[in-house]
Amino acid sequence: MKPEIKNRIEQIKNGEIPQGYKKTKVGIIPNDWEVTHLKQYFTRLTTKNIENNSNVLTISAQYGLINQSDFFNKEVASDDKSNYYLLKKGEFAYNKSYSNGYPYGAIKKLRFYENGIVSPLYICFCANTANKCPDYFEYYFEAGRLNKEIKAFAQEGARNHGLLNIPVSDFFHSYIAVPKISEQQKIAEILTAQDKVIELKEKLIFEKERQKKYLMQQLLTGKKRLNGFSDEWKTVELNEVFNYIQPTPYLVKNTNYSDKFKTPVLTAGKIFVLGYTDETDGIFSKTPVIIFDDFTTASRYVDFNFKVKSSAIKILTIKDGYNIKFAYSSMQQIKFLVGGHERHWISKYNYLTIDVPNLDEQNAIAEILSKADKEIELLKQDLEQEKLKKKALMQLLLTGIVRV
Repeated sequence: MKPEIKNRIEQIKNGEIPQGYKKTKVGIIPNDWEVTHLKQYFTRLTTKNIENNSNVLTISAQYGLINQSDFFNKEVASDDKSNYYLLKKGEFAYNKSYSNGYPYGAIKKLRFYENGIVSPLYICFCANTANKCPDYFEYYFEAGRLNKEIKAFAQEGARNHGLLNIPVSDFFHSYIAVPKISEQQKIAEILTAQDKVIELKEKLIFEKERQKKYLMQQLLTGKKRLNGFSDEWKTVELNEVFNYIQPTPYLVKNTNYSDKFKTPVLTAGKIFVLGYTDETDGIFSKTPVIIFDDFTTASRYVDFNFKVKSSAIKILTIKDGYNIKFAYSSMQQIKFLVGGHERHWISKYNYLTIDVPNLDEQNAIAEILSKADKEIELLKQDLEQEKLKKKALMQLLLTGIVRV
C-alpha cells in the first residue's frame, strides 16, 4: 500500500480530514463526491403477485438472492402468496424486518433467476433513469455502507423475536455517497474483476470436490483397485472398526468464546467450530479421532486438540488393523435415515457395515484421499484470501480513500 494511502487511512481513523476530502453525513469522502438520498437513484417496486402464481419462486434476500438455491422454495401453491411482491432479474430486495443476528444492510440483487416473489416484509426497488451505474450501488450495499443509518432508523418491534423494523420512507431517505459516473464505473469494473477471480476459484473448488467424490465412490467400494493390490475385501460392522469414548470429561464449561483463545470447541454439524475457549482442563489430545453426533449421525474427522459442547457427541477411536481416514471416508458413503430424536450409535449405527481391504491398501487409499483433501483445503484458504481482498478493496474504493 502506498505511503500516502496509509497516511490518509490513519488521518481518518484519528478523526482528521485529509486534504481534498470533506466530512459529511456518511463520513469523510472526497470533495467531488455527492451526498444524496437513495431515492434519487432508486425507485420502489410495489407490484403484487395478485394471480398467486404457483410457478414463481419464493425467494429470500435474508439469505441472499445470489445463487443461494438451497433457500428457494417452489412449493408456493399451498399458501396464499397473492400479497407478495414480484421481483425481476436485476431488481433489489431488502428485508425491512430483520433480526439482530443478521448483518444490517442485507440488500441483494436478483441475479440468476428471471423472476421471483418476496414477502411483504421486503422493500423492493430498482435503479431509476438517473442511475447510470447500478453495479456501483450493488457493491455499495454489499459493503454495508447503509448499515449505520439503517441501525439508527430501525424501530423495535416483535420484542419476543428480537426483530427490528425500518420504515420504508426512512429507507429511501438514507444518505449515500456518489462519485462521478466515470469513477462509479471504474470502481464497479475493479470489483467485478475481483468477483470473477472469486467465482473461478469457487468453480475450481467445486470441480475438485466433484472429482474427490467420484474418487471416493471408486476407491472405497473396490470398483477401482490400486496397482499392487488384489486381496479380497471383507465386510465389517462399524463396532469392529471403532471404539467410542463418552464426551463428559471433555465438555466445555464456559461458553464465553473468543478468537483470542486457543482451544476450539467442536460440533459434528455444519458449523464444526463453535468458538474458542481458554479452558485448560479436559482437552482431548489423542487425535486423530472422529466426533459423531448421536442424534443426527453427522460426523467429523479431527486431527487437532479440542473440546466439545454437546453431551450427544461420541468420540470414535480406531481399532488395530484399520486406518481411521479410510474408515471415516467410508462412513461418509453410508446412507442412513435418521428417525426421531433418539441416540443412534449404540442402538443402530454401529451395526452398519463398510467394506475394507487389508491395512496396506487402506493406508494407500487414505493417502490419496488425504492429498485431495489438502488440495481442496489450500484452494479454500486461497478463496478466503481473495474474499478478504475484495472486502479491503470495497472499503478503500467505496469510501474514496483510494481514487481511480
